[in-house]
Order: sequence, then C-alpha cells, then structure tokens
Amino acid sequence: MTKNTVGVIGGGQLARMMIPPAIELGVEIRVLEEAPGMSAELAATGVGDYRDLDTVLAFAETVDVITFDHEHVPPAILRELVARGFEVHPGPDALLYAQDKLQMRAKLAELGLPVPDWAAIESADELGAFLADHGGRAVVKTARGGYDGKGVRVVSESSGADDWFLALAEDGHGGALLVEELVSFRRELAQLVARRPSGGTAVWPVVETVQRDGVCAEVIAPAPGTGGKLASVAAEIAERIADGLGVTGVLAVEMFETTDGRLLVNELAMRPHNSGHWSIEGAVTSQFEQHLRAVLDLPLGSAEPRSGWSVMVNILGGPAEGSLQDRYPAALAAHPAAKFHGYGKEPRPGRKVGHVTVCGDDLDDAVYVARSAAAFFEG
Repeated sequence: MTKNTVGVIGGGQLARMMIPPAIELGVEIRVLEEAPGMSAELAATGVGDYRDLDTVLAFAETVDVITFDHEHVPPAILRELVARGFEVHPGPDALLYAQDKLQMRAKLAELGLPVPDWAAIESADELGAFLADHGGRAVVKTARGGYDGKGVRVVSESSGADDWFLALAEDGHGGALLVEELVSFRRELAQLVARRPSGGTAVWPVVETVQRDGVCAEVIAPAPGTGGKLASVAAEIAERIADGLGVTGVLAVEMFETTDGRLLVNELAMRPHNSGHWSIEGAVTSQFEQHLRAVLDLPLGSAEPRSGWSVMVNILGGPAEGSLQDRYPAALAAHPAAKFHGYGKEPRPGRKVGHVTVCGDDLDDAVYVARSAAAFFEG
C-alpha cells in the first residue's frame, strides 16, 4: 500500500516549508500545531500538546508516517507510537541522540567519531576538576532542551553552573550537565545528509554557518575552501552518523573546523535545519522535499547545487514597527534576484521571522545582495 500522508508534529517554519514540496509531490501533509496561528497553520489539522499521549495518538491515526518540526516530543510517547505499529521517522532510538546531548556525546565517541573532549558532571567540584584540566575555561550545556544558544554558556569558575545544578536537583529527577573543552576553531560548518529507511543517502555540499549571539545569521554554500579532502571528510562523518544511529529523514551535523585543521562534531539535528534553507533555490532537491522523500521511503533526489554559490541570510527580529509584508514592495523592487521567505511570525527581537537567499557564480556579489535584501526588514 502506498504511503501518501505525512504528519508533522510541530507547527513552526520547518513544517511550513515542507508544504510546497508536498504539494508538488502530490503528498498530503498534516500538521499538529502547538497553538492556533503558528507558521504552518496552512496545513494544520489539529491543535494540541505534543507531550500528551492521547493527543499524539489521535493525530497518528490520521496519517501514514509521523515526522517532526522539532525534537521535543517525549521519548516515551514516541516509543508508544512505535509499539502500536505507527511509522515514526526518525524513530525514537535515533532521535534520542538529538534530544540528549550526553547520550549523543557518548554514542559518537563509541562510534569513533571526532568530538571535543567532554564529561558528564553533577557538581561544582566536578566542573572545577574539568576546568583545571582544560586551561581554566570550558563550555557547559544542559543535556536537554537547548537550542539557538540557549542552555549553553562559557564558564571559568566552578560556580559557573550552580543555578543549573540547583534546577536539576529541584526537578527531582537529578541528572548531569555536559561540559566540553572550549574548542579553538576557525569557523563553524554544517553537513546535511538525508537517509531513507530502506537505506541509501544523499549528501549536500558542506556549508559555512555564521553565528551571532548563539543564533545562525548567515549560511554560505558550499563553505569556501572546502573542496577535496575537507568536503569528503565532512560527508563521511555525516553518513557514518546517519548509518550508525539509524537516522531516517534529514540529519544536520554541526561541526567545528579547528585552527589545527580538524573537524569536530558539535551538535546534531534530525529534521530539516536552518543551515539547509539555501537548498530551496540552491540545490536540485531541497532539504524539505528530500525529507518528505526519505520519511516516505521514496528514492532520494540529487543534492547537487544549481549555482556556484548560495548565500542565505536570516531575518532576525524583523521590523520594529509594522510587519514583514509592509517591507516587501521596496525589498522586491531593489533586489529582484533575491528570494524572500516569510515565516508568518510576529516580529520580536532575536526571533527568526524569515530568510533571504541569493544564488550566483560570484560569492562577493551574492553575499552583498543577500545582506542588503535582508536589511530591508531590520529596524
């Protein structure tokens, strides 16, 4: 029996950007949004709490395959879905490693993949010991729930995470924090790969991501200077993770390129990712179409770039007054080569409310136009 209905848990912009390729593929897409009026409301068939088993089960009954806009659905609910025979991609055994950073670090180390030096810590004394062994500075992360710079801090004192230790103790479940060496890196890279349940992968070019205040601000595809060995190593790492963890759908592997030329895995995301938005215009098959193909176990499309360069700039915060739509006429007139994407979100400082992509054969020109086009929506 052909599977043709994809259910997406989460109504954010990633679910929103799955709608156009679903229409083009003749796939029905249904979205369980957390509240009315979210980005993917166009395809919303229900509003409910993804942490409530009955709500998620009722939604699963209406679709052929379940996938996600985010990684926050509790593992117990996902395992219950699988136990009852529902298809879930990525499955709970894989998604665990995107939900829990300590589990992720341990699994990647077990697979022999390159990661920063790290430890699980449960006290200020343990943090102090790690700092003493790593030059007096380190990065501390909450094991669950962090994103876009949240749940991450650089510390130089053993008391630097006391509030997080207290929160873990008050939660009643205990637990540990992740501490890592403060990596000396040249830049941050991201490698996207898609994998279908029956096997087979497709890999996009490795990209450079530019972060501001812990949030991705720009993406350059492919990352400059990554031809040859570096590109092949990045792709190999991503494919080993996808196969080793049994990931289905799109996997984003965020990496550090260190000052001494190594690649270290930083974070994982098992869904379409901000670093892959450029692929909508810049690749033969976008990450959103590829994700739908993968979770339906359809043959994967080519991930080859369409242009020499693609530059994506996030619109962060949006206009201080009015809406993005108010700014469109001037932006479209000034930059007819730029492609604009709005997420249907109200402007708010630091919030991702849209992005701009420019493709071409001159990198400097593409960067200039993309930044100039995005600037129309600032202030």
